[in-house]
Amino acid sequence: MPFTSNRTPAVPTPASAATPAAPATASPALTIRNLTVSFGTNKVLKGVSLDIAARAVTAIIGPSGCGKSTFLRALNRLHELVPEARMEGDIRLFGEDIYGAAVEPVVVRRRVGMVFQKSNPFPTMSIADNVTVGLRLNGLRNRTLLAERTEQSLRMAALWDEVKDRLNAPAISLSGGQQQRLCIARALAVKPEVLLMDEPASALDPLATAKIEDLILELKRDFTIVIVTHNMQQAARISDLTAFFYLGELIEYNTTTKIFTNPAKKQTEDYVTGRFG
Repeated sequence: MPFTSNRTPAVPTPASAATPAAPATASPALTIRNLTVSFGTNKVLKGVSLDIAARAVTAIIGPSGCGKSTFLRALNRLHELVPEARMEGDIRLFGEDIYGAAVEPVVVRRRVGMVFQKSNPFPTMSIADNVTVGLRLNGLRNRTLLAERTEQSLRMAALWDEVKDRLNAPAISLSGGQQQRLCIARALAVKPEVLLMDEPASALDPLATAKIEDLILELKRDFTIVIVTHNMQQAARISDLTAFFYLGELIEYNTTTKIFTNPAKKQTEDYVTGRFG
């Protein structure tokens, strides 16, 4: 059965009505209310409600299988590509219902970019062509504009100085960390408003991981970033807000400092201190 979205009329509930209560967020980038995602009979997310702050880094943490990646993929409608998927609830991007009948999924995915755990550059394309593939698919053909966007995106991904003399080289000639930054540049090239990152540094060595983390801290000045990570130290280093998920439920959501130093729930404390997970 194809993806279905079975939702009640969108009436966003106040953050104070969410369980648990989310920190106050002025003009959030994303507002999620009562989000439930199922695959067949398996309910992976159960009534999740929270606000994602604009131009900040929000970390999603929790043990394997708790629904972190499922939550992330719901934010740009990737579940529509999965048979048996079903979503209920309400997700708004700067107030606009991203699952509205008149809203095209491709438009949502342009506004809400995605970087996956494993770097996935197109192996038969050059470095430059990897950056601009989304622009060209959207009809941009002007070579000058494509070149400008290539440089701009690679600079934002802190990769320009390393590849500017070999833009026509195959993307797979880059190191693993460089390939991941190339994927970030590709996502940035279409100028998204939100950037989703699913364990973007989990397959990288410590040096490459540090570069990705530095990049995330730079990018939050211009972009809203939501990152799934198993690395508690990484979440503590780079995020402004942290949401802890367990068994498909949002257990606690607050500033990262509060979550890691004085969590309200014992489950959260047990997880961030390594007692389970």
